[in-house]
Amino acid sequence: MIGAVRLSGPCATLAVEGATDAEVFRVYVQQVLVPELRTGDVVVMDNLQPHKASGVREALEEAGATLLYLPPYSPDFNPIENMWSKVKQWLRSAAARTFD
Repeated sequence: MIGAVRLSGPCATLAVEGATDAEVFRVYVQQVLVPELRTGDVVVMDNLQPHKASGVREALEEAGATLLYLPPYSPDFNPIENMWSKVKQWLRSAAARTFD
């Protein structure tokens, strides 16, 4: 899963099968995240390599958003990690084992 979180909760989520590489992430940003953005939004990402794919920063800035990268090795500053932890807990309790 790929997603974003606002103060109001999760947004711009996408379920993908397999790994998220640079191309998958670029498509996510352009087709899922950008339509959800408002001028002045700040997008915060960790330093995962696909987050730095060409076209990502440009798409966000064209939408009027600002892109900030977290310092390396700082998951405590990344609020989406709490959301993913809850999603994983829910999936385990639902015994979800496949994409379907």
